[in-house]
Amino acid sequence: MLCLLKATFCTSHLLASPNKTVTQQQDIALIKAAVENFIYRNTTALPGQIIVNIDKIDSYLSLPNCPELEPFIPTGSRLWGKTSVGVRCNNQDVIWTIYVQAEVNVMTNVLHIARPVSSGQALTFEDITFQNVNLTQMPEGIFTNADQVIGKVATTNLSAGQPLRQQMLRAPYVISRGQKVNLVIQGRGFSVSSEGLALADAAEGQVVQVRNKSGRIISGIARINSIVEVQP
Repeated sequence: MLCLLKATFCTSHLLASPNKTVTQQQDIALIKAAVENFIYRNTTALPGQIIVNIDKIDSYLSLPNCPELEPFIPTGSRLWGKTSVGVRCNNQDVIWTIYVQAEVNVMTNVLHIARPVSSGQALTFEDITFQNVNLTQMPEGIFTNADQVIGKVATTNLSAGQPLRQQMLRAPYVISRGQKVNLVIQGRGFSVSSEGLALADAAEGQVVQVRNKSGRIISGIARINSIVEVQP
């Protein structure tokens, strides 16, 4: 028999054994509690405070009592923001499945810009502030740790109140375009260095091209102190 529930549910499927009359009805409050506990158990790894809101379950819903409720995450769903949690009963005499709508909020401190920052400016502690926000409503690439952004350079002008995102920042350059650098080639038992001219800006660890004195273009890894490491 197919049961169509109210807006707080998806369509649910109810199947009871035709050989046995079920008189005791499922307590709706127990379904809600099972869903809530299931969400909290499966979101312990998320940062911050977890707040769960379960949509009202139709009080007129009539389901045979289930000895053991089994919540589960439907295919394509996740416990984040507005979501759906399935609850099924696979008892020998009672088989049914319903879907309960819920909202999972994750409240945590996220880094925001405290004052205007110009493009090319390196961030200091005075430039940032924490705001407690709902992570499920934030864009991707945000920061929760000040150590992740201090010393990073703004790639665009930033306004006070903006949440910091990865694409807004870059690592500071250790090599600048047109800078004289030392090309260092190291191998087992030897080290050779020569001068060259950097052809691009590069942060530490990035690949940068250098023109050596003979005009040959060589690629190496940018390091501090104007050093470019070249693999032998």
